[in-house]
Amino acid sequence: MTEVKQKIQLVEGKFTPSEAADVVSSLIEEKINFHKLQRLSLSEGHQATNTEYPDGRIAELYNEKKIAKEFINNAREEGYKIKINGTLEITFVE
Repeated sequence: MTEVKQKIQLVEGKFTPSEAADVVSSLIEEKINFHKLQRLSLSEGHQATNTEYPDGRIAELYNEKKIAKEFINNAREEGYKIKINGTLEITFVE
């Protein structure tokens, strides 16, 4: 099968630290909410369902959000703007 790809430019540009914080936080929160809904769907009616994957991803994303916040705060303290390039790449898989 020929590899089929699509790229979507979600965000690109220079931002103030406040703008960057809003953009990054919003994107990460959306992904956290996705995994929370996935976990809820898996466990609905089945309390013993293994939710290890969504639980792990949620924890990872909260950690990434904390790291991003620290990075952005450093940029703010140093007087920098922030360049963000966020491309979503979608590929067919079997």
